[in-house]
Amino acid sequence: MELKNDTVKRLREVSTATLCTQLFKRGFRNVYIQGIKRLTTPSGGNLVGPAFTVRNIPAREDIDQLSAFDNPEHPQRKAIESIPPGHVLVIDTRGEKRVASGGQILTTRLKVRGAAGLVSDGPVRDSGEIAKMDFAVFCAGGSAPLNLIHHHAIDLNVPIGCGGVAVYPGDVIVGDEEGVVVIPAHLADEVAADAAEQEKLEIFLLERVQNGAGLPGTYPPNAATRAAYEEWRKKRNA
Repeated sequence: MELKNDTVKRLREVSTATLCTQLFKRGFRNVYIQGIKRLTTPSGGNLVGPAFTVRNIPAREDIDQLSAFDNPEHPQRKAIESIPPGHVLVIDTRGEKRVASGGQILTTRLKVRGAAGLVSDGPVRDSGEIAKMDFAVFCAGGSAPLNLIHHHAIDLNVPIGCGGVAVYPGDVIVGDEEGVVVIPAHLADEVAADAAEQEKLEIFLLERVQNGAGLPGTYPPNAATRAAYEEWRKKRNA
């Protein structure tokens, strides 16, 4: 899926809080990935990109040995080598926090290959070094033990659950300082446009509240406030 340039630009600038509101208006209540935080502070605004997914199941001792990584078809390694540029690797670890879902070398390879970022509902290892990277990483903190102790990577680019949210391949991932939102792909353009408009209105409303306006009639705005907003907007555009 290729996102429109205007959509990407808007999604890089709007907050995940605004996106949650826009999706709520459309009936989507469970879109915010729980239990993770932004580990890095990359340049360029919000993380934005289509999801490329990895699904894990619990490990089994006779299968999940270090020798599994000798196989280039191992799903974890294959994901790193096959994710399309501009996409976000989203890893389903079932919220398991006792082991890492990846480390510095894999994350560096993602960056070099042109991925937009990494989202995992589990931790990463080498978290201190990853935190210094100019690359978007959202995860559940750091954990030193390797993934094979509790994870068996089983499938790529299939529907998964990440932090309690359904993520389908191609869904649009947006991450900011607050967290990560998942936007169904077919709604990305309209949600981005309406979110940008909402934030313009909220700049005006915030100014009014800062100047002493009470909440009734201001937030949410009544007809008079909306008319004042349109005048304010015309002056700004002029």
